[in-house]
Amino acid sequence: MFPLNLPNALTMLRILAVPVVVVALLGETPNGDVIAAIVFALASLTDGLDGYFARSRGSITTFGKLMDPLADKLLIIGALVSLVSLGRLEAWVAMVIIAREVAVTILRTIAAERGLVIAASWLGKAKTVLQTAAVFALISFDPAPLAVDVLVYVALAATVISGADYFFGLRRRIEEQQRERAAGSTATREAA
Repeated sequence: MFPLNLPNALTMLRILAVPVVVVALLGETPNGDVIAAIVFALASLTDGLDGYFARSRGSITTFGKLMDPLADKLLIIGALVSLVSLGRLEAWVAMVIIAREVAVTILRTIAAERGLVIAASWLGKAKTVLQTAAVFALISFDPAPLAVDVLVYVALAATVISGADYFFGLRRRIEEQQRERAAGSTATREAA
């Protein structure tokens, strides 16, 4: 069982919102788009709130560190796949975004195994905001006006750029770690 605190509860609510968004979009739900947009917006708001509460209340947990980014990805990916199914989003756009999210998750795992933590950059935070806004707009507008299409491509560009930034940032950190270890072992040998 996970430690029950407000940030973790918000993260779990975000995960539970994923099937609601998908069913509201894909089912024959009356006013499904409105329901999906509201639930998606509320779930997205919990993303910022859970992190704020975890830091301000000293409630940071291993569960939260693992599940918070996973909940974000599940929400975005569930909505993207649904939007592709409805023909509101090109499949290649969704695949680029999903591939980036999966790749960064794998990189985070590799970094964690090496004892490295790469904090979210401003690019990553901008990517999240743009992706969330683009998905919300695609849910809210059918058919999507030109402004929504522009927002989708801006979010796509931010996704690719922030993914590259994360990859190169991790690479730099691994190289620094290797240099530090090499310097440490040289100093140990010289002291002996």
